[in-house]
Amino acid sequence: MGMREARAAEQWRKVGTFGTITEGGQRLCTICGTRVHSYQYRFHPPESSLFERCIGLAWCAGCRVYCGSMVHVSRETVLEDALASLPRDRCEHLQRSETALLDYLDSRTHDSSAQPGR
Repeated sequence: MGMREARAAEQWRKVGTFGTITEGGQRLCTICGTRVHSYQYRFHPPESSLFERCIGLAWCAGCRVYCGSMVHVSRETVLEDALASLPRDRCEHLQRSETALLDYLDSRTHDSSAQPGR
């Protein structure tokens, strides 16, 4: 089993918060020093009064921890849709499971041309 496969086999652990520091314009985990990634997505349709309430995820792949919360994103802000190129059934599967979504997003961070967020 390769390093990437071994890492993917480890379970994600949801936490209320985890420590980060900013260095060189990037957020790093205070425990392991790994870059912390984040992703925001809309949960409600544009016609909803709740459209600006979005889901925000932040994760450290080194520690396999993440936190998620509702975040406010203005209606005018266009968010990247990291799932846009996927078939509908794959999108629906990822949207039903935070950990499956994290596995997918984290795999995209290994491709420098496809960053999942900030």
